[in-house]
Amino acid sequence: MRQHILPALRLTAVTIVFFCGIYTIFILAIAQAAPGKGRGETVTVNGKVVGFALEGQNFNQDKYFWSRPSAVSYNAAGSAGSNKGPTNPDYLKQVQDRIDTFLVHNPGIKKAEIPSELVTASGSGLDPDLSPSGAKVQVKRIAAIRRIDEKVLIKLIDQHTDAPFLGIFGPNKVNVLKLNIALDELK
Repeated sequence: MRQHILPALRLTAVTIVFFCGIYTIFILAIAQAAPGKGRGETVTVNGKVVGFALEGQNFNQDKYFWSRPSAVSYNAAGSAGSNKGPTNPDYLKQVQDRIDTFLVHNPGIKKAEIPSELVTASGSGLDPDLSPSGAKVQVKRIAAIRRIDEKVLIKLIDQHTDAPFLGIFGPNKVNVLKLNIALDELK
């Protein structure tokens, strides 16, 4: 029995030292080399932090591009999806309510034109990005409220569209926070 306990204790001690010490210091060193030194990429306007680039924000005023809905009310401390499946009646009602709200605030848009990301929450509940089509479907509303030519807004969306990582990994995307900051700077 002693021949089994001593190796197990040694393995436990080595594992604790490695994962609590060496591995942690290694990850911290990598984070220090990243932008923001591991604290995340903050977005500042006029010297004031207005949000985090990798965290969804709640934009629901008609003069702004709306964000993707959040299952956790944009609370980064509780990142999670709703875990409700596509046949769950509560989930279907929630999605239908979001569709109805979107259609009320965006007259002239048909239900089939609404990208799914505008009515369904992401897996984390904190997705900061939309597809370019998710942003462009909101152009008519924003152009009417802000009295801006739609072509100017389309150009703004195109300027803030990020290509996939290395050109192949993932879709084109638009960071809603950065887009709305640029929208406010138009005037």
